[in-house]
Amino acid sequence: MKHIFSIILITLLLISCGNKEKMSNDLSILNTQKEGLKHQLDSINTKLQAVEEAISKLDTIKKLAVVTTFTPKIKDFNHYVEVQGIVMADKSVELHPEMGGTVTRIYVKVGQRVSKGQTLAQLDASILNNNIAQVQTQLNLAITAFERQSRLWEQKIGSEMQYLQAKAQKEGLENNIKALRAQAQKMKIIAPFSGTIDDVFAKQGALANPQAPFLRIINLNKIYLESEITETYLNDVKKGTSVIINFSSINKEISSKISQVGNYINPGNRSFKTRIDINNSNNEIKANQLADIKINDFSAKGIVIPSNLIQKDRDGNTFVYTIHNNESMHKVTKSMVTVTKEYNNLSYISDGLSESDSIIDKGSRLVKSDDEVLIAQ
Repeated sequence: MKHIFSIILITLLLISCGNKEKMSNDLSILNTQKEGLKHQLDSINTKLQAVEEAISKLDTIKKLAVVTTFTPKIKDFNHYVEVQGIVMADKSVELHPEMGGTVTRIYVKVGQRVSKGQTLAQLDASILNNNIAQVQTQLNLAITAFERQSRLWEQKIGSEMQYLQAKAQKEGLENNIKALRAQAQKMKIIAPFSGTIDDVFAKQGALANPQAPFLRIINLNKIYLESEITETYLNDVKKGTSVIINFSSINKEISSKISQVGNYINPGNRSFKTRIDINNSNNEIKANQLADIKINDFSAKGIVIPSNLIQKDRDGNTFVYTIHNNESMHKVTKSMVTVTKEYNNLSYISDGLSESDSIIDKGSRLVKSDDEVLIAQ
């Protein structure tokens, strides 16, 4: 076609040059030649338009946008609420002496394992021990006097009043010695449970008092994570909800479940507390350690696509561009979709797509509905 147009144009030029050389002086002849040339020009324009249409049909590749596509598949989708938590230990306490006194012995050191009921330290109880010894002597005498008086009373010798006085004397001294021994016991620091000595604050020879902590004992075999979650997620976060816990400081990740959900909304930040029990038999996780918690508030199986492929029109409707094959052409179709959840740059599509659809990936921002495109292989 291009060659034909070139030949016609050259012929007209030659005719024009020939006419210029043999130009007539007769007006009627010139007018006739003018009309002939105009007719030829109209004919050339018609042929030129036909040639351009033919070129357009044969040269469409140069005008088509090149895109890539992919076929969506049904797979599992999980959405997480991400919060921070802090490690707490039920068996983590600072022990205080029940009574004041000078520290005479500290039997443990930091890092030492101790058993429940073990004596950890001793305060000066010399005065109490002397009192106990004195009362014990008096008690021994009172017991002897009571036993003799009791035998006499059984033989109907002596008065009932003497028997009762001896009995009261013995029982009174027994109660006194019990009280003194109880006070002496308070001069000891006893382990309330088995664990590890985390810190010792007191010094041997120093004065200890109930207001100051003496030492800290901790058991990390069973710990829990405490976190606060905004009340927006009250319907999604329940007891038994799966969680993924990451301790970045020790490069450790574990899976667990929420063991308790608080029933109180903090009016200051509109959040509620959750508890996650953790087995920590190797004591790798420490008290007050921070953790990143991902709470699985939504799980489903369906169409999942990259979020960057989803667009919004001026009415706020979400859509993606798909390919509709028509004979040999690939035509762009605007497909409206329903996005239920989005997480980690992936979106769960609950309506609008199927596994048979072909979604435009690269080039989706350069096309519009009804465009013809070329699909890159």
